[in-house]
Amino acid sequence: MRATLRWAHSDLRTHRGEALFLVLATAGIVVSLLLATALFGYATNPWQRVFTQARGAHVWLHTAPSADTGKLTGLDGVESVTGPYPTASATLASRGARAAVELRGTPEEPSVGRPLLTSGHWLDPADPDGVVLESRLARALLAAPGDTLTLPGTDRTVTVLGVADSAEKRYRPGEQPGLVWAQPSAVGEPRGRVVALRLTDPEDTDYAVQRAVTVLGSGAVSEVSTWKQARAEAQGDNRLLGQVLGLFGLGALVAAGLAVHGAIGTRIRGHLRDISVLKAIGFTPGQVVRVFLIQHLAYALLGALAAAAVVQGLGSRIPGRLGDAVGVWHGLPGHTVALLVVPVAVVLFIGATTGLAAWRAGRVPPVPVPRRAASPGGRLSGAARSALGLRLPPALVLGWHRAFSRRLRSPATVARLALPLLLIVVAMSAWTTIDRFDGRPEQVGLPTSLTVHADSGLTDRAARTVLEDDPQVAAAYPGVEVAALVPGQTATIALRGLGTRQDPYPYSLAEGRAATGRDEAVAGQGLLALLDARVGDWVRITVGDQPQVLHIVGRSIEPENAGRVISTSLDTLRENDPGLGPTLYELRLRPGADPEAVTDRLTAAGRGHLDVHAVPNPADGLSPLRGVIVGLIVVLALIGLIELLTAIGGTVREGERDLLALKAIGLSPRQITAITVVSTGCTALVAAILATVVGVPLAHWLIDAQGASSGIGSGIAAGPSAWLLLLLGAAAVAGATALAALPASRAARRRLADTLSAAA
Repeated sequence: MRATLRWAHSDLRTHRGEALFLVLATAGIVVSLLLATALFGYATNPWQRVFTQARGAHVWLHTAPSADTGKLTGLDGVESVTGPYPTASATLASRGARAAVELRGTPEEPSVGRPLLTSGHWLDPADPDGVVLESRLARALLAAPGDTLTLPGTDRTVTVLGVADSAEKRYRPGEQPGLVWAQPSAVGEPRGRVVALRLTDPEDTDYAVQRAVTVLGSGAVSEVSTWKQARAEAQGDNRLLGQVLGLFGLGALVAAGLAVHGAIGTRIRGHLRDISVLKAIGFTPGQVVRVFLIQHLAYALLGALAAAAVVQGLGSRIPGRLGDAVGVWHGLPGHTVALLVVPVAVVLFIGATTGLAAWRAGRVPPVPVPRRAASPGGRLSGAARSALGLRLPPALVLGWHRAFSRRLRSPATVARLALPLLLIVVAMSAWTTIDRFDGRPEQVGLPTSLTVHADSGLTDRAARTVLEDDPQVAAAYPGVEVAALVPGQTATIALRGLGTRQDPYPYSLAEGRAATGRDEAVAGQGLLALLDARVGDWVRITVGDQPQVLHIVGRSIEPENAGRVISTSLDTLRENDPGLGPTLYELRLRPGADPEAVTDRLTAAGRGHLDVHAVPNPADGLSPLRGVIVGLIVVLALIGLIELLTAIGGTVREGERDLLALKAIGLSPRQITAITVVSTGCTALVAAILATVVGVPLAHWLIDAQGASSGIGSGIAAGPSAWLLLLLGAAAVAGATALAALPASRAARRRLADTLSAAA
């Protein structure tokens, strides 16, 4: 054992740089996987905690005031029913902020879906104007217990008594109204009622919704929301960040394992004589294997321990969502197990790849086998001889020949080097896609910047006059959005009528064509998946008790409502309901316009009758992903550096046998050095080309697959520009040639005795 450790220590002194890079790469991989684990826990557990403690409802049904909800208590599979509670839509304002809300008359705390107070207290019958706000709504309004909120357009005010967490769908400006619990007297004239169902088997949610709608009648149900939708919405961008970190972390782990395998294989080929000597003096095959295994397990263990210590001690101090996720993760039950399992799994994986390569060292015979004078792959090909006949530089021709004359090792080297470069191309594509949402939102389903809701105190003509008079508003598209029941009555979707046939709304289409004719519509990927439909199908949906039959002629990119949106023109909806008027306006701004300045001007011009919100952009929640991508690129670059050092070492050792012949034909040391440098550069060039050719379509497929699974739809991916890909390839080639120059120069100037010894 003592001799094994001494030999391992001697080898470490010879390869210090490679050992350092391996430790850093292992640390980066473990950090990525631990952060991914933290984000998955952060995405799921806070909502799950609220749902469990609140005894959350599995189904929420918004019904007409006349609906007989008492029939729901007798349904099979329904454990308990809470409500009905009267509801009304309103707008609250505080400190210049406004929000659309749902006032819910709740005389006492519900037994199902109970709000969990985070500050203040519950409703007091002695205070009829007191309300409790959902926590996300309270943050949007900058409100706290004791604050007074106004209802624009009226002389009413309400007082915040408390703030509570809820397991229902959260407030989203312009999309989902915030939840406000109030006394029934504060609701006024209710427009509807809401009832909550808790099921005995949550997996039967769709069937339970279908039975509930059938019992009540489809005309009595205006909206359905389920616990699955609320959970998916709560997980949101955090789950996506976790998936990205996990995917790249696993990819980097595979790349690191292959790099270690290649490094050990190259080192074994360069130390065949030393290994034979070790066996000749009494080393067993097992001891030889343990030499390499102990070395690389020590490197991996050091990196894994450092990564675990950094995440545990400093992870919660990372700015933004990642730090919040790690802080919450520290308090979750599975935190300690994950902190142990992830590093151990990484170390074991690297140990397994090390063991496979080191096993070859154990098979080296004690007596060295003489090398063949010339291997079949070492002969010059006809193309190489022709190139030399054309008086091309010998270093260029021989360098290319050396890089690709080894039939098995050359493709393996290129593949190992191409893998981290391929992952870097995928990471760059993710960055470019986020930039596309930021810089070219009209291409990814966001042609407008602001959404305006007008109350009943402003007519359509007056509202459009106010909007179109603003100098920075390029177009104002009138529209309406209502909840509709899908066939089978198992879920609700968003039915939108935007624009007119004379002034159509500029949808971002990924398939098909725009809806220009009667009863034509475009749909999001989420809706097509929900209905198992495709472009060209006819679908029948129900709004209240009114059926609407639409012909889907295109698929639009829909970032909102998980893509469960079907859109047509306002004219089409008016054919079914002539009295329908616009309730919202989508504003397309002129290039260079400031949305915040436009919002302030329109709010002032509307005199309390306009509620203006910025259109949510999915990229806003993915800003932490930029820092993650930079960190992953650094980790992948370290892994690529390890592979480059391995390839350079193998190329130098392979060239030692040809050194005498090259000197004999008159090549100078500089030319011999150039052969090794060109060989390494050619390997890096081919790896970069392979990474680009495979990486760009792979990135498009991965990003579009994620878009389709989230409901946004495929067609959102954007690849890096050509000059960025050229820059990546140039950096890889330049780095490879720069790293190869020094060892190649030293090898070319070796003494004659050393050269004869190496060739023996």
